[in-house]
Amino acid sequence: MARKLDALDRKLLTALQDDGGLTSDQLSERIGLSPSAVSRRVRRLESEGVIERRIAVIDPARVGHGSLFVVGIEVERERPELVQRLRGWVQSEPSVQQTYYVTGTSDYVMLVTAPDIAAFDRLMSEMMAANPNIRRFTTQVVMSTVKRGLFVPVEGG
Repeated sequence: MARKLDALDRKLLTALQDDGGLTSDQLSERIGLSPSAVSRRVRRLESEGVIERRIAVIDPARVGHGSLFVVGIEVERERPELVQRLRGWVQSEPSVQQTYYVTGTSDYVMLVTAPDIAAFDRLMSEMMAANPNIRRFTTQVVMSTVKRGLFVPVEGG
């Protein structure tokens, strides 16, 4: 069972989500702990899986991936080996930003980035060829981004 987060853990997690590039010295000033205590807490939160990883968030348009698509996928059968094949393909494809197993008319919902519609179309053709268990997919083209992020509110942080 995971250890309960205390107030300092919550402050630390909130600060790291705001800026994952903060040094231990900067975090120390923000939350009121020594830099070495901050480093120990960060290592513990990483080892416990609370912090999955630290990443840089970039603007997709500035690196040639200005188009975003919301894709709903319906599968024929939910046999374990077929589901695992699809999940493996999704996990290995860098253009697939996020994928969720959902209820409703789709079995999965994905966020996919691509340079343009033609590149997206090629990617979806590859997905269908690699996963014949997919019955169909629907696509919504994102016209503009209102909010983008992975911030998780940490009560008390």
